[in-house]
Amino acid sequence: MSNDPFPQQLPTLQRLGVDEPTLVSAAEVAEVATAWFNAFSSAVTSSDFTAILDLFLDDGFWKDTLVLTWDFRTIEGRDAIRNLLTHQLAPTGFVDLRLCHEPFLAPELLKLFPDLVLLRLSFEFGTKVGKGTAVCYLAPTPGSTWKAYSLYTCLQSLNDYPEQIGSLRQHAAEHGTWEERRRREVELVDSDPTAIVIGAGHTGLEIAARLKYLGVPHLVIDKKARVGDSWRDRYKALCLHDTIWYNQTPYLPFPATWPVFSPARKLADWLEGYANYLELNVVDFIRDYQDRVERRHENMDFFATGFAGRPKLPNIPGKEDFKGEAVHSSDFTSAANYIGKKAVIVGACTSAHDLAQDFSNHGVDVTMYQRSSTHVLSVESVKQSLGGLYNETVPTDLADIYNGSLPNAVVRRIHQRTVSYTAQTTDKEILDGLAKVGFKTNLGPHGAGIIQLLYANAGGYYIDTGTSSHIINGDIKLKNGSAIERFTKKGLKFADGTELEADIVIFATGYGDPRDSMFDVCGPKVADKVNKVWGFTEEGEVNSVWRDCGHEGMWFGVGNLGLSRFHSRHLALQIKAIEAGILKRAETKF
Repeated sequence: MSNDPFPQQLPTLQRLGVDEPTLVSAAEVAEVATAWFNAFSSAVTSSDFTAILDLFLDDGFWKDTLVLTWDFRTIEGRDAIRNLLTHQLAPTGFVDLRLCHEPFLAPELLKLFPDLVLLRLSFEFGTKVGKGTAVCYLAPTPGSTWKAYSLYTCLQSLNDYPEQIGSLRQHAAEHGTWEERRRREVELVDSDPTAIVIGAGHTGLEIAARLKYLGVPHLVIDKKARVGDSWRDRYKALCLHDTIWYNQTPYLPFPATWPVFSPARKLADWLEGYANYLELNVVDFIRDYQDRVERRHENMDFFATGFAGRPKLPNIPGKEDFKGEAVHSSDFTSAANYIGKKAVIVGACTSAHDLAQDFSNHGVDVTMYQRSSTHVLSVESVKQSLGGLYNETVPTDLADIYNGSLPNAVVRRIHQRTVSYTAQTTDKEILDGLAKVGFKTNLGPHGAGIIQLLYANAGGYYIDTGTSSHIINGDIKLKNGSAIERFTKKGLKFADGTELEADIVIFATGYGDPRDSMFDVCGPKVADKVNKVWGFTEEGEVNSVWRDCGHEGMWFGVGNLGLSRFHSRHLALQIKAIEAGILKRAETKF
C-alpha cells in the first residue's frame, strides 16, 4: 500500500473527531442539508470564496463535468478549489441554485461503513450557457456542523440548444413526406456531416443518437456489414456480466421482458434495431465512406471502436510445427466444432472463462493456462454493488449522476474496503475453492478491485457467472506456475518440462492500445498529436476519453454500455457548444 497514489483518507468519524450522527428522521436530514445549501448558495451569489471554502473539509473535492471547466476535472483541497473559483466562477455564471426534494433526489443519510457516514444532497443550477445538476456529500464535523467532502457539478443541457425530444421534437416534414425527409437526411443532401463517428457498436450509436437530437449532422461508419456485428461476430457464448438496468440505452430502454444478463447476439440485434428506430445515419465503411467524406469541408472524427486495439498474440517459438489450430479469441466462434478434441486456452480472465465454459458445456477436454493472478468476483457481488442505483425503480439518468458523482480517488478508497469485505463474505466460498485447486486470485491493484483494472487496461478480472465452479470441480483443467517454452507438433511445451496436447490453442490474451484504429485510419502525423487514451490522470479522471485528446477535432468514446450512455451526453454537449460558437476549439481550459 505504500506506493498507492490514493491512500485511504476517508472522512471517518474517528478521523473527524465526532460521534455517529443522531439524525433519525427525514426532516432532520433535510434540515441539515438545507442549512448547508442555503449557506453555499448565499456565498456563491456574493462570490464570497472564503465563505464557500469554509463549507468544505480541508481535503474536500470539487469534481466538475463541463460546468466550470469545459472538461472533466477533479480538484482536491481548499487551495485548489479557491484557484478554481477565482478563475472560473464569474465567467461561468453559476446561478439559480435550487435544492432538490423530489423522490430519489431528496437529502439522504448514507451509512457507507460503521465509521463512515455521509449526507447526500442534490441541487439544480443554471449557468450562462446551460443547466446542470450537482450532488454534494457532507461529512459531520465537531460542533454539530456538516461540511462538504465532495461536490459534483455536471452540465446537463444547453439553454439555446435543447434536445429535440418529448414536446420539443420536430413534427413538420420540411421536405415533403417522411420517406423524402429521411432520404435527404441519409444522403446528406442539405448539409455535410459535422461529426463522423467511426464504429457502429453501442458507443458509436449512443454518440450518434446524442448528436442527432442536439441537431448535429452525423455519419456513422463501420467496417462490419451490419450494425451489431461487433457483438454478433464474437464467440457465441459471449454474454454481458452486468445487469440490464446498468446497460440501458439512451432514448430507447430495453423492454421489461429483457433478460437480466444480455446474450451478445441478442444485444447485437437490439443495436441494429436501435439504429433503425432512432434513424441514425449508419453507412458501410468500404462502399460509402470515401465518396461521402470527400464532400465534407470540416468535421469532427469520433473513434468509438471500443476498449480493444489490435489483438495481442504472444510470440511463441515453434508455431510452424504445431499441427493444430492457434487463434486469438477474437477469431473464435464456437466450441461445437471441436467435440471429441482437446483445447488449451491461454489466459484466465473474462474471455478465457467464457470460452472454457463453452468447451466444457460441449464435453470438450479443455485446459486453462493461467499466466498471472486474476481478480475474481461473483455476479452476485456485482448485482449487490450496482443494485442500489441500477434497478427497476431508480430513473437511469439519476442513477448515472449518482454513480459518477464521487471522485475516482474516493471510489477507490471505498472499494479498498468493500472489495476486501466481499472477498471474506459473499465471495469467500468461490475464492477458497479456487485457491484449493491452485487458481491464483487477487483483489486488484491496491486492493481496490475491478475499478482500477477496468480503467487501467480494461481487463485482468472475471465476473463469475458459473465457470469458477467448473474449475474447482475439475471439469475445466488448470495449468499455471510455469512459462510456455514453445509449440510442439501436438501442443504446448512448458519450462517445467510438461506438455499440454491440443487440437486448438486459443489466446485469450487481450488487445492493444485503444488508439490502434486511429493509427490505422489517420497515420503517424495525426497519431503523434494524440495523448494517451484510457487510464487515470493525476486527478483521477480518465485520459482523453469523452474529452479533449490533444488533437483538435478528434475525440474518443470508450466504455461499457453504462459509461457510454452517461458520457455520450457530455461529448455531444461539447460538440454542439463548439458548433454553436459557445466553446472555442482553441480556448485554453482551466
